[in-house]
Amino acid sequence: MTPTPLPSPGAALRRRGLALVFLLPALALLGAFVLYPIGWSVVRSLFDASGTGFVGLANYRTAFSDDANLTALRNSAIWVAVAPALVTAIGLVFAVLTEKVRWGTAFKLLVFMPMAISFLAAGITFRLVYEQDPQRGVLNAAAVAVHDTFDHDTTYPGARPRPGGPSAAPDGSVRTAEIRSAEPHGPSAVTLPLVGLQPTGLPAEAKPAATDVPGDGVRGVVYLDVTPGGGTAGKIDPGERGLPGLTVRLLDGARTVATTTTAPDGSFRFPDHAAGTVELPAGDFAAPYRGVEWLGPGLITPAIIGAYIWIWAGFAMVIIAGGLANLPRETLEAARMDGAGEWQIFRRITVPQLAPVLGVVFVTMVINVMKIFDLVFVIAPGPVQQDSGVLALRLWLVSFGGGNDQGLGSALGVLLLLLVVPAMILNIRRFRRSPR
Repeated sequence: MTPTPLPSPGAALRRRGLALVFLLPALALLGAFVLYPIGWSVVRSLFDASGTGFVGLANYRTAFSDDANLTALRNSAIWVAVAPALVTAIGLVFAVLTEKVRWGTAFKLLVFMPMAISFLAAGITFRLVYEQDPQRGVLNAAAVAVHDTFDHDTTYPGARPRPGGPSAAPDGSVRTAEIRSAEPHGPSAVTLPLVGLQPTGLPAEAKPAATDVPGDGVRGVVYLDVTPGGGTAGKIDPGERGLPGLTVRLLDGARTVATTTTAPDGSFRFPDHAAGTVELPAGDFAAPYRGVEWLGPGLITPAIIGAYIWIWAGFAMVIIAGGLANLPRETLEAARMDGAGEWQIFRRITVPQLAPVLGVVFVTMVINVMKIFDLVFVIAPGPVQQDSGVLALRLWLVSFGGGNDQGLGSALGVLLLLLVVPAMILNIRRFRRSPR
């Protein structure tokens, strides 16, 4: 066999030169848009806000001592710990389930569709979804509907006793004077005139207030003492209506001995008791249930993570479904023939064989959440933006959003880069180890 002649040194040099010529545009773009900004950020982080005074590592000390920066670091840690794992787990469940349903393709299309929506549009959408007003916020509309189904209490927020009538207690309840003895079959022993409501705002079942409540024991009527155009204060005038659905308690000192609810005409009865103090508890005047404060300081970060999962679960599902399609079916069929259940197959065969794909999705999500900015900026209202802040948002606020301290902003950018680099290296190693 004739040996293959080695290329001459000149030919090898020409090939290297030609390769360098083709690489020069890519290297120029890499230097201009990646290497130069990184280098300049490192240098700028060593100077003060004006960029003229050298401060050394002072900006990095501020990054780890300022409360707002520490909150951003904490929230970024929460994002890294929660969001990638949930996105990967939900994507895995969707990918497995879509293989077992006839309309799997349509389901994949619906789940992947949010990827076509920009983060700005998704943020505006979820800002409305999380709106506190149940008339506008979808989640709170559902929460109020479920709550009212199981706990439909009638309340009259803003109602208060008329001066000269029953007294308002410090806890917000309304109480009458102590009743020593109730006359049987006489006029109402107790009247509780309330004001602070509009007659047009009463429930549809409210009837004209009862002027006579027959029966034994303690009895009375709770009514709205408001007559358009006049009327006598403290007296039931024609046209004044009772307040139905109120809880009424009868007290013996501080102890509740009986409880009832007002009728449509506002009347109530305690036929088995001849004395006591009538109380309308503070709950009768509480504001109705308005849902959950999703955009409050306590839930703003989980709420934004929920929006992020809605967007990226489709991406994870598609990647994992691709890996699932390449699994050897012989292993799965053999496990079924040996009597393994679907959960055992999923846990002991499917997940271990999908581990490389799941690792790639997880690490990719870690890199992605470290740079999250759009959703937090759009969804979080101004008063709680600091409570929901992450490193990327804090970087922008410090540098351009009013802080005008690009020295501290550059330091935060360098920290963000240092946090992302390990995940990037891990992802690159995974790609190199994967079979070609």
